[in-house]
Amino acid sequence: MKRPNIVKIYSENNQFQYIETLRRKREKRLRHKEFFIEGVRPINQALAHHWTINAFVYSREKQLSDWAKGILARSQAQTHFEVPLHLLEKLSNKAESSELLALIAMPEDDLARIPLTQNLLVVVFDRPASPGNLGTIIRSCDALEAHGLILTGHAVDLYDPETISASTGSFFALPTVRLPSQRDIEPWLQSAKKQLGALQIIGTDEKAELEISQHDFTVPTVLVVGNETWGMSAAYKELCDAVVQIPLVGSASSLNVACATSICLYEVSRQRRLASRASSTSQPNKTVGTHFSASKGD
Repeated sequence: MKRPNIVKIYSENNQFQYIETLRRKREKRLRHKEFFIEGVRPINQALAHHWTINAFVYSREKQLSDWAKGILARSQAQTHFEVPLHLLEKLSNKAESSELLALIAMPEDDLARIPLTQNLLVVVFDRPASPGNLGTIIRSCDALEAHGLILTGHAVDLYDPETISASTGSFFALPTVRLPSQRDIEPWLQSAKKQLGALQIIGTDEKAELEISQHDFTVPTVLVVGNETWGMSAAYKELCDAVVQIPLVGSASSLNVACATSICLYEVSRQRRLASRASSTSQPNKTVGTHFSASKGD
C-alpha cells in the first residue's frame, strides 16, 4: 500500500488557505469537487461507506488518541497535512478542535447511485434553504429506511459543514443527488416506473385534503417535500399522483419542514412494517406428517 505524502505546514501559507477556504466557501468546494469534515463519527462513517478521502489534517503537538493513530496508520489518503496546534484550532468549527480533519472527494451527481429496490422510498427536496433542515432530513431518511434523497433547484449547499454536522454522520450513509430542476428528474422517474412496474409520486402540502394516514405507502414511493417558505412548486404539484397533509391540532399553523418530513417518513415506515407483519402471519402453516392416499377399492 502506497504511503501518504506527509506535508508539514508551519504558517498560514497557500496550502493552509486552501483548506480554510474549503471549509468556508461553497464556490471553492464546487470548483475543486472536495469538501471538509471533522470529528470521530463523520470520519468513521465516511470510511465505513467507502468515500474517497483525499487528505487528513492533524497536529503532532497534541497526543493523538488510539483511534486517530489507527486511522492514520491505515490511511489511503494521498496527503497527510501536519500543522501546529493553533492552526488546527483555527481550521476547526468546534469550540475544542477535533484531532482529525479530512478532505473528501465529492461523488458525481448520478441518480444511478440510488438503488431501485421493490420497496423503493426516495425523498425529493425542492429548493432547500437551510443547511440545518437539510442535514436533519438526511438523518431522518437514513433512520427511516429511505433509499436516497434528491435535491432540485437553487438550494443550500449539500456540502456545507453545517449540513454535514446536522446529519450526525448519516450524510455518508444516504445517496444524495443534486439536480438543476424538476425537469431533470422526470426521465429517471419514467425509467424507475418501467423497471419497478409501479411508482407513485406523493407530494406534501399543509393545505392538502388527504390525510397522510389515509394514503397507501406500501408501494414504491417518491415523496416530494417543498421549499421551507414557498412549499411545492406548481410543476411538482402537476407531477404528483396525490398530495397529503399532516393533521394539526392546537395553535400551531404549520410544522418545520424537517419535522414534517420526519413524520411523513415515519408513517411510510409504519405502514410498511404493518404490511410486512401481516404478510408473514398470513402465510399458510406447513404441517409435517404422513400423506395417505386412498384407492378406489378402499
